[in-house]
Amino acid sequence: MRSFPLQRVAAICAAFVVVAHSTSWALAKDCDGRGSQTDLNLCAGENFKQADATLNAVYAKLLKKISAAGQSKLREAQKSWIAYRDAQCAFETLGTIDGSIHSMVVAQCLTDVTEQQTKRLQHQLTCEEGDVSCGGQ
Repeated sequence: MRSFPLQRVAAICAAFVVVAHSTSWALAKDCDGRGSQTDLNLCAGENFKQADATLNAVYAKLLKKISAAGQSKLREAQKSWIAYRDAQCAFETLGTIDGSIHSMVVAQCLTDVTEQQTKRLQHQLTCEEGDVSCGGQ
């Protein structure tokens, strides 16, 4: 029988606690009561698809509203944001990479980061003229 060093066991336990804490909000939000890990993975994936669709709708609406210079900068920013989102979630979910929970944790991270970006873009849609925090007027 192979033994694990105490530090490795502690690290695994700590990672589990962090993942359980970070994922509990999403499970409570929409995925509570799902039976299997596969069901949880699918539910989290659907949540991300919905968040992404909402983001795309806000993005398209904002593109129509802003100046040509703003459109160019928004496209550039969104392209960079997608790279950031993917890299950030790859980093944040590294601890689950070999587990059956991994796709759920990735989807939850993508959902969280996407919802944050949607809020940022939504703010740009509701800016009043002259608001210096609005980029695409």
